[in-house]
Amino acid sequence: MRRRVVVTGMGVVCALGESVEEFWRKCLAGYSPVSTIPEHWPLYADYTSRIWSVLPEIDFDKFDIRRVDLLKYDMSSILGLCAAKQAVEQSGWRLDPVDKKNQTYALRGLGPDQAGVFIGTSFGVSSLLEAHANQVLSRPKQALRSVAEGLQLDADGLTAINSILDTLPHAPKYHPLTVAKLMPNAVSASLGIRYSIKGPANTLAMACAAGTAALGHAFRSIRDGYVDLAMAGGSEYWNDNYGGIFRAFDLAKTLVGRDLDPAAANRPFDKDRSGFLFSQGGAAILILEELEMARQRGADILAEVTGFAETFDAYNMMSLAPDGGQIERMLSNALKDANIEASRIDYINAHGTGTVLNDEIECDVIERVFGRKPKINSSKSLLGHTIGASGALEAVVTVQSLRDQTTHACKNLVNPVSDLNFVRDVAPGEFEYACTHSFAFGGHNAGLILRRYRGE
Repeated sequence: MRRRVVVTGMGVVCALGESVEEFWRKCLAGYSPVSTIPEHWPLYADYTSRIWSVLPEIDFDKFDIRRVDLLKYDMSSILGLCAAKQAVEQSGWRLDPVDKKNQTYALRGLGPDQAGVFIGTSFGVSSLLEAHANQVLSRPKQALRSVAEGLQLDADGLTAINSILDTLPHAPKYHPLTVAKLMPNAVSASLGIRYSIKGPANTLAMACAAGTAALGHAFRSIRDGYVDLAMAGGSEYWNDNYGGIFRAFDLAKTLVGRDLDPAAANRPFDKDRSGFLFSQGGAAILILEELEMARQRGADILAEVTGFAETFDAYNMMSLAPDGGQIERMLSNALKDANIEASRIDYINAHGTGTVLNDEIECDVIERVFGRKPKINSSKSLLGHTIGASGALEAVVTVQSLRDQTTHACKNLVNPVSDLNFVRDVAPGEFEYACTHSFAFGGHNAGLILRRYRGE
């Protein structure tokens, strides 16, 4: 017998805020945190795109993140821990201390093997690059300074050379925990350790589809009886001193254009779109659990997850298959898994990156599967693209839309590429079922079906 799965807690840390409440409020207000790239990045390369979405300065103390945590974890794990703390608190699960010194806890009344962790992410790329910069630059810089001093240059010459060397920053020491920080499984492991979860602790490294896929695998594990509770979502932090990660996407011609008004450059599903807004990072963690357990403990149930599916294009590493056939199959299978017809879907939180070809393919598939009835928006039109965390953040938006019976507008959508039912203004709706889906470099496709919970 298939068990029902519900959402009881959510947590968010991203460019739009440090809580679900702040995040959702800014979504409804149409706020978009667009900034110019760091002024020193053009010292190392030329960029076509010049804007991105930056995380705010985070108050780690309120998330019980200590100095030792900041030293031993990559920021992707830190963001995941911050979001997880919020999710656990909202879910109403009480915590029993396991090891106060190491700040570990257990969910009261739940066996450690009854829960699992499912996280979508890439890997601790920032920690890798920081360590690599120290390895490659520290000794050559010392040697060059010594050579410059030995050449008996005048003060202007020494100043010129030192100013160039100063543009090559690196950490003062090679971090001894670099391996633990950069491992792709570090986020799921850090959450499992913090909350003493000894069921599966899985990492789904599926690029832009990772967060959605992680939630889907968590849903299946609970539905099929492998665990009773899952901490699931996505976390990503792609930042480096030299702008190399940003440049990789820029050279791939996937980012918003250079000579555009920053406030209007990010425009998914618009005819004048030019690419996606790169985001520095973010995290969203959801607590999923079996319905009867949630009811028995009096949890505030936020929404129900009813279906999931994933497919693979087997076409190209960097672009969607033009016919969208495997996306269509994924959506059809997700509907079948939820045991509903496509006509039951009232709202779609689309992948909506703003890239030229992807948006057209997505629109074609949506119309083939769902017609023109569902309201559609792209949360990336506000937040930008957080890669592995994007699907989890969009799942939070979908839950909030079902819960509040309204959703945010698709920002900067002036001339739609299609005449689908795009959300142009914030207004009340009638949302019973919703779909949120993601596609990824490599060809991964994943989608979730969620339902408004009415207490039945």
